[in-house]
Amino acid sequence: MKNNDWKIKTRRDFVKSAGLIGGGLITSPLLSNANYFSGSEEVIKVAVVGCGGRGTGAAIQALSSKQNVRIVAMCDAFKDNLDNCHKELTNEINNSLGELASRLDVPEERRFTGFEGYQKAIALADVVILATPPGFRPIHFEEAIKQGKHVFMEKPVATDPAGVQKVLATAAIAKEKKLNVVVGLQRHYQNSYRELFKRKDMIGDIVSAQAWWDNDGVWVRPRKEGQTEMEYQMRNWYYFNWLCGDHITEQHIHNLDVINWFKGSYPIKAQGFGGRQVRKGKEHGEIFDHHFVEFEYADGSILNSQCRHMPGTMSKVDELFIGTKGKIACGAMNIKDHQGNVLYQFDKKQENNPYQTEHDELFAAIVKGEYKFADAENGAKSTMTSILGRMATYSGQKVYWDKAINSGMDIHPKVYAWDAMPPVLPDPDGYYPVAVPGVTKY
Repeated sequence: MKNNDWKIKTRRDFVKSAGLIGGGLITSPLLSNANYFSGSEEVIKVAVVGCGGRGTGAAIQALSSKQNVRIVAMCDAFKDNLDNCHKELTNEINNSLGELASRLDVPEERRFTGFEGYQKAIALADVVILATPPGFRPIHFEEAIKQGKHVFMEKPVATDPAGVQKVLATAAIAKEKKLNVVVGLQRHYQNSYRELFKRKDMIGDIVSAQAWWDNDGVWVRPRKEGQTEMEYQMRNWYYFNWLCGDHITEQHIHNLDVINWFKGSYPIKAQGFGGRQVRKGKEHGEIFDHHFVEFEYADGSILNSQCRHMPGTMSKVDELFIGTKGKIACGAMNIKDHQGNVLYQFDKKQENNPYQTEHDELFAAIVKGEYKFADAENGAKSTMTSILGRMATYSGQKVYWDKAINSGMDIHPKVYAWDAMPPVLPDPDGYYPVAVPGVTKY
């Protein structure tokens, strides 16, 4: 795609197609020692950490809610991102949400930039939206829970096993504090998927599955004169594993998570292949443009998973389950027996906008004083599933879940500063090192 803000555009397109631009509740806080609201008249203070396309989209959903939401703080590493987000929110209010103008209340003194600004933004809010590049998610999530905030955070929730372990540890603390956490794996909040999940026993035991995220790919942000290496990588974050995790983690996690959800478990090992065939310029950093992974679960069932970013190739984002009695086709929203007879067909007219619903349900629960959502553990383990797949494709070896998640592998910088060196650097010709199956070791 050419659009640099592909995520927000995709989600807005979903809203428009579903006819649901107005709907829902969204963000809610910790008033009182019990961390809950007594009613919708209370002001729910929200901080947005990460002001790119997804942060802007989540903020618009907050402003569209039926709760008394007020965005009071914003933070981004880059001031221009923050200012653009604020401008877009202002335009959205003027064009679509005019009566909600008072809900955007972020003067200059509550706009924070740089690597440490998130701590100040979180301190001012009741609920935190975490939407930076995923490499920062573990430390931002840890801080939000430390400060006692409810959280909506985008997927994936980490980019390496060390980050996954940090999120799992923080998730346990969130449970102890009864802080609601929703992760943006929105298929869990989509009506068609929920209805298929309720009926999954119609196909008997799941013996195999397939998952696809195949499309043209996403934006590229060119290097600009005067940028430090740290700034360049953070601007062009999709192409560096410490920030993105490769597209198998940043995007394909959605499909992998659906398989885990319906299986009720996570894979125990993986093997596969991948590489760079089309997307291999200097601007494409270190990530692959295709992955194929065979995941195996403890019961012996197999998931064949593929994701590809190649212009001009088949586009498909879907999941398929094969059971002893039939099949579930998630994209077609139906269940069939092995003779092709339709056992269940979801009515497309009943489809919702899951991106809004995930916020609606989270904040409705908070307002009611309910501790209902603890998505972080599953978010971490589905993130680890994608990392397991990446490790398998990068190395060409069979990689085991237990060894991988406990490996302590940490691919992040030791210091976060504009003049600090990122963990991967270009060679004299400007090219970054890329994994080579059969050579790369874990």
